[in-house]
Amino acid sequence: MSVDQQGQGQEADKRFNRGMMLRLVVIVGVMFGFGYALVPLYKKICDLTGLNVVTTRELYGGSLKNTQVDTSRTITVEFDSNARGPFAFRPVKNSMEVHPGEMVTIVYEVANGQSRDISAQAIPSYAPKQATEYFKKLECFCFKQQTLKAKEAREMPVVFVIDPKLPKDVKNITLSYTFFEVGTPVAQAPQGELESPPAARSGG
Repeated sequence: MSVDQQGQGQEADKRFNRGMMLRLVVIVGVMFGFGYALVPLYKKICDLTGLNVVTTRELYGGSLKNTQVDTSRTITVEFDSNARGPFAFRPVKNSMEVHPGEMVTIVYEVANGQSRDISAQAIPSYAPKQATEYFKKLECFCFKQQTLKAKEAREMPVVFVIDPKLPKDVKNITLSYTFFEVGTPVAQAPQGELESPPAARSGG
């Protein structure tokens, strides 16, 4: 093969390589643009079809955002605590202003000052009584017995949502917990109607 033929072959290879590189760059650019456009396209489809509008979870500063929050209403939720045993028990806040449909977290603190382990159970009650069925707890220390080791202090969260179907005339709700040592008599919670302990419910 002559030198001229070798030079022409190398030039052809270079042109082929440049063309292939250009095609790859175009393909990558198109794929990136398509992937970037999928997010707003997906949101638009959800808006048009009504999909994914019941509860969306978006992490903003550790809080969960619900897309069906009724911002036109504000409910004052007051938190009460009653200890029936050798421990301290209280909410970190006495009250909160919440919107129906908003996912909210309240924390209760408990401390066992004894030199022995203690098993305890919390029973919630609500006032007014009619608010009971609209107060939806998603996470709660009252779902099971709690065992506190000697001298242990603990924070226990309650995650709840107030159903937007709550009657319009209800503007204040009191959530009260009676936390009692298991195996000792328990007095009735002072407000509202007691729920049966979770262990006694069917279906958990």
